[in-house]
Amino acid sequence: MLRRYPDYFAKEFCQAVSEVLGVPQDWIIVGNGADELLNLLIRAGAEGTDRTVVYPTPTYLYYRRLAAKQPAQVIEVPYPDDFQLPIEAIVRAQGSLTLIASPNSPSAHIVPLEDLRALAGQLSGILVIDEAYVDFSGISALPLLAEFENVILLRTLSKGYSLAGLRIGFGIAHPQLLSGLFKLKDPYNIDAIAMVVGAAAIRDRAYKNACAEKVKASRAQLTTDLRQMGFVVPESHTNFVLATPTASNAEQLYLALKERGILVRYYQQPWLDDKLRITVGTPEQNQILLKELASLCGTLNHNTIIQLSSTD
Repeated sequence: MLRRYPDYFAKEFCQAVSEVLGVPQDWIIVGNGADELLNLLIRAGAEGTDRTVVYPTPTYLYYRRLAAKQPAQVIEVPYPDDFQLPIEAIVRAQGSLTLIASPNSPSAHIVPLEDLRALAGQLSGILVIDEAYVDFSGISALPLLAEFENVILLRTLSKGYSLAGLRIGFGIAHPQLLSGLFKLKDPYNIDAIAMVVGAAAIRDRAYKNACAEKVKASRAQLTTDLRQMGFVVPESHTNFVLATPTASNAEQLYLALKERGILVRYYQQPWLDDKLRITVGTPEQNQILLKELASLCGTLNHNTIIQLSSTD
């Protein structure tokens, strides 16, 4: 099998996706991770200075990096505090390409299907719905594909399938939309082994669903434990939580955890600089994190009190 170049259209993998999701095989495009498909979409949709890329923020940082490589104008529309999709502002921007992550990173919220439907119906350009974390939410915008020819749905095997090293993502859209992407795609972007493994993983829904349920159960317990420690933790639809410490400094906690070999995500940017994005681990890993956080929060609070007392 490896003597030959892999199939240009990754038909074996597309057939597996078609069987599992109930979409026609020619509505599927496969990428070297969903990031490659994002790159193709932005190259195709943002070529020329008269084009506009639009997305709400905060969101996946790679959108900004990819858009910066193109001459198109970029419009970032801030989410309100309640994270309701700012439909009117996004529609006013009328991007040639509009990117919506649902569930979103790093906020972990999900955009209601009706909001996505309302947005798709008012856009003249392409609407990209990035569902990288969909396996942890169970809510998908897949029904919109039958309603709108300007919508493409992106999925990946990196999150719910725990196959980030395989580098397989796929898009689902009307064939007319996909035809432009196939013109840009590298001929053999998915290797033969990844294609076979990916097809097997897609078909093994029972195993994937069981793993996703373990993550969701661990996420629920972690959320409860963090809240009991005084963190503000909104409901999450992903494999991570966004936690705001109310009695400690987020950046100091991030650095202190890093010194102890525990890696969480800290964003030094407005709205996020007082928060930590914490990936859900096993129950045992979560307990180690919570133990260290309890110790660190007490230490940091004690040091703060000493500094205030000295100042007084």
